[in-house]
Amino acid sequence: MNRIVRHLHRLALGLCIAGSAALAMAQGTASAPPTYNVGATATGVPFTFLDVKTNTIQGMMVDTVTAVGKAGGFNVNVQQTVFSALIPSLTARKIDIVSAAMLKTAARQEVVDFSDPVYSYGEGLIVKADDTRAYVSLDELKGEVVGAQVGTVFLDMLNKKGIFKEVRSYDSVADMTRDLSLGRIKAGLGDQPIMAYQLRQNTFPGVKLVDSYKPVNVGDVCLVVRKGDTETMARINKAIATVKADGTLAKIVQKWGI
Repeated sequence: MNRIVRHLHRLALGLCIAGSAALAMAQGTASAPPTYNVGATATGVPFTFLDVKTNTIQGMMVDTVTAVGKAGGFNVNVQQTVFSALIPSLTARKIDIVSAAMLKTAARQEVVDFSDPVYSYGEGLIVKADDTRAYVSLDELKGEVVGAQVGTVFLDMLNKKGIFKEVRSYDSVADMTRDLSLGRIKAGLGDQPIMAYQLRQNTFPGVKLVDSYKPVNVGDVCLVVRKGDTETMARINKAIATVKADGTLAKIVQKWGI
């Protein structure tokens, strides 16, 4: 009889241990943080760029989405995506978040949702280094050939202006500045902080940023999610508020000199 009691006791103890292990495993699985695929460009220094030494995307917006993920309890997997393909990749569910130098616009808001702002800036005007004119507005370039990067609000600006001889589109700022230095276009528009940073690094020889130019399209840079993804948006906005309040975002901006 005692032997039977001891056997039943061992059996109950074993079932209890097995049940506890299964519960712990289930709880561990349930608490594992989600991972979001993040689209970023390789040509947006200092916001996003390809670090050839590590073959990874780095920059201010990479640091920002990583910090937001840490504050929001999720991991990020940053993937290289051409700027013009960022929104199509998002809507096609190839990525979950866009973290790049993408300005919030009414047209884009019809397709995707933008988070609270993480940074704000306007367009910058670049010309050949030997162009001494102190341009203040685009009106002074009437009848000229100008250019901007594909998929940017700046290309839309130039086309809507309707005063230029020709508006050329480029896959990257590097392509645009090369044509500019060769005299194929008179001026180019682009993200002011990106061009200023790269010019300080002597990345674009033969061109300069026009200090006298007054930007008219100042906008907010945000994290971008699919239209109607309220769960992800709520998590992101809460985390953005956290990194703003504790000074993390300010340190990231200072780190990248923008």
